[in-house]
Amino acid sequence: MDSQSLLICAYALTLGVLAVYGLHRLALLARFRWERETPLPESTARELPIVTVQLPIYNERNVAARLIRAALALDYPPERLEIQVLDDSSDDTCALVDEEVARGRARGIDIQAVRRSDRKGFKAGALDHGQRLAKGELFCIFDADFVPERDFLQRTLPYFADARVGMVQARWGHENRGDSLLTRAEATLLDGHFVIEHKVRNDSGVFFNFNGTAGIWRREAIVTAGGWEHDTLTEDLDLSYRAQLEGWKFVYLPRVVAPAEVPPDIVAFKSQQHRWAKGSVQVFKKLGVRILVSDQPLRVKLEAFSHLSGNAGYPCVLLLAFLLPLSLGLSNTFPHWLHLGLFCVCTLSVVAFYETSQRAIGRPLGARLVDTFAAIALGIGMSVSQTRAVIEGLLPGTGVFVRTPKKGDAQGARRYRVPLLGWPGIELVIAGWFGYGIWVALRNGFWGSLPFLALFLASFAWVGGLSLAEWWQSVRSSRAPSGVPLVEA
Repeated sequence: MDSQSLLICAYALTLGVLAVYGLHRLALLARFRWERETPLPESTARELPIVTVQLPIYNERNVAARLIRAALALDYPPERLEIQVLDDSSDDTCALVDEEVARGRARGIDIQAVRRSDRKGFKAGALDHGQRLAKGELFCIFDADFVPERDFLQRTLPYFADARVGMVQARWGHENRGDSLLTRAEATLLDGHFVIEHKVRNDSGVFFNFNGTAGIWRREAIVTAGGWEHDTLTEDLDLSYRAQLEGWKFVYLPRVVAPAEVPPDIVAFKSQQHRWAKGSVQVFKKLGVRILVSDQPLRVKLEAFSHLSGNAGYPCVLLLAFLLPLSLGLSNTFPHWLHLGLFCVCTLSVVAFYETSQRAIGRPLGARLVDTFAAIALGIGMSVSQTRAVIEGLLPGTGVFVRTPKKGDAQGARRYRVPLLGWPGIELVIAGWFGYGIWVALRNGFWGSLPFLALFLASFAWVGGLSLAEWWQSVRSSRAPSGVPLVEA
């Protein structure tokens, strides 16, 4: 096989894989019904359950007090409520936690700070440790940056009247969506998951996942599924699939919104997405065969496979980024209609997917169009770091849990520093490659390729430029007192 034939095969295969995921997005859109409500189970009179609210915290001085106060304000009978602040902090967060816990106890609320002698298992280990000490039959979990509304329990607990329900998940809100174009793009990416993917999977009766926060678990569901395990970086996804394989039903409530914040900068966002992508690959390795040989219907297995393997799209995008400028001269040997058709399926399905999610939640036309294309650009630009995460997920070992820093309301506070992954600004090299591709296209009159080349150039230039700027800022501030590390080791 000559080099041109190899290029054609690689290019067609890459576009083909991306087109399959594009068709899956279109299938989700075809089944999407935002107006459809999740029905309440038939009410059965029984005593209100004891609820344990778990607040896992690690070095969260900027948001810890706000979180605890929100938990203390939940509208639920105090005698049926227990609050555990699972505090693994190693900085002055501990003092802030103790102060808020003391205030809560003075009000007669059963709240305590739970601390461990070691930090084995990171967040999963903290949740498991707290569960062993808790008295609740239901566990409501909030990460440090969440600010639940007072009626959160009142709106979610009725669904546990159905004894088959093991978990109820609420939708994430984004308090800092409008801070920058980056946070708007991040929020849009998350909305695609929560507004469309979760909604369709819930309505279709297939598996979906607990998102680590803003949800409630039945103790029995956790126990029968094997409990919290920490052999992956996404303990929430892992437990979700194990519980549903055991027959537990999950409920998603898209109109119950728990406000939180998205990462304020690109380095923090890369760290968060790296952990999620690596962890999902680890869960696929761990449970993929078990799902395929289970007695679940084929449609459940196919959707689970698509969900858990979704991050495979990032290596394909990165490979496409390398191949696209090289493919400009293939019009004589690679059918133009096939090239255009595959690319449209890959691109237009993404546009429709995110635009629909923004329209469903009431975003105005101008804002949702800007945010949709910003989200697409961010997703493309993230393909370098996400490909690394996918490769790491395929390798042995769990890896180190790096939490995402939260800014909260402490605008002037010293930020926690997240470790930089990879070479700063490496995406700019790929942007330069697309600059070359645009020059070739202009010289040879390949006008139809210019929009795609420009999109890829802008995407990698944006993410690379932000990454390089933040790296340079960290270098300049390196003489200042160092921030608290975020590595949970």
